[in-house]
Amino acid sequence: MSESRVGTVVTHRRYVPYSHAHYAGNLVDGAYSLGLFGDVATEMCILLDGDEGLFASYSDVQFKAPVRAGDVLEATATLVKEGTRSRVMDFAVHVVARGTATADAPGAAELVDPPIPATTATGTVVVPPLSKATSGTATH
Repeated sequence: MSESRVGTVVTHRRYVPYSHAHYAGNLVDGAYSLGLFGDVATEMCILLDGDEGLFASYSDVQFKAPVRAGDVLEATATLVKEGTRSRVMDFAVHVVARGTATADAPGAAELVDPPIPATTATGTVVVPPLSKATSGTATH
């Protein structure tokens, strides 16, 4: 690890289907955002280490705004600290578009500007130790 990879960012966007609404007002449970964090963390580990890694822990999770069915979410992982096998990442989910359906326009939606911060977290992922056979083979 001669060059610092801290600051590497992975971003995914996903539409929240109505099948994930569990509560009044088409609200989606907080676990949906945590699942997105797992997805961006997995891609980060593949990108940096050539392995999916394993989520070890969250040190902080904040639910800041509701996520609703019909939203388009942007999930990001940013590498903030790298150990021998551990990768500490900051995570964020932002609402970037939201459904605005009415009786006259059942498919209406609009971009949200600025995006709404919905969920943030810090988490640690671990990757397997590098073997001599695979050392340096991960692509960056």
